[in-house]
Amino acid sequence: METFLDLLTQQEMTTQSTLIDGLLAVLLSFILALIITQVYKRTYNGRQYSQSFVHTVIIMGVVVSVIMIVIGNNIAVAFGLVGAFSIIRFRSAMSDPKDIAFIFFAMAAGIACGLGFYLLAIAFTLTLSALIVLLFVFDYGKDEKGQHRTLKVTIPENLQYEGVFDDIFEQFTDENQLKRVQTTNLGTMIELEYDIIVKTGLKDKDLMDSIRERNANLKISINYAPQTND
Repeated sequence: METFLDLLTQQEMTTQSTLIDGLLAVLLSFILALIITQVYKRTYNGRQYSQSFVHTVIIMGVVVSVIMIVIGNNIAVAFGLVGAFSIIRFRSAMSDPKDIAFIFFAMAAGIACGLGFYLLAIAFTLTLSALIVLLFVFDYGKDEKGQHRTLKVTIPENLQYEGVFDDIFEQFTDENQLKRVQTTNLGTMIELEYDIIVKTGLKDKDLMDSIRERNANLKISINYAPQTND
């Protein structure tokens, strides 16, 4: 009888210890995920900021920490969770590849918390956050040639478009490539789409003014945002 009571007492103490460790892991993973999302918000320079994505990063960090607690050293549970999560599909595409990195960032911090490596999780989060901020501040990896832009030029249907702006592009751009040709205005006009890099120190307005003299002063537009594939 005493052995049975000792067993119950030991099991209760183990359960309480596991519960405390679990709550600590969840709380710490939540705090670290908040730090990660703050870094994400401060360094984000894309076009489609999503509050839902920020919440997702936090939730993923906390959920992964709980999963690691549940798995523990139980291989059977680990394989069961793998099978359960294999049916999940992410339907929304990432607008920026860096978003995926932040999800893995939060998951890694959550894994460390769930396994009880609290100091490692804190050190990892703070160190990588500082490195990300440094990359952002120094604008590391920026194309030295300049920003890619999309130039759209409308020309009359009877104007031969091949090579029509070559001399202008040679004067104003470092790179240029014809990406698309399509008819517009019920087939009476042609729209040309170029991928260009304007030379340093030259103005887009000067480029547009030169093109206007040759395209009968029809519509011209320059898009600074990166184009997505249709």
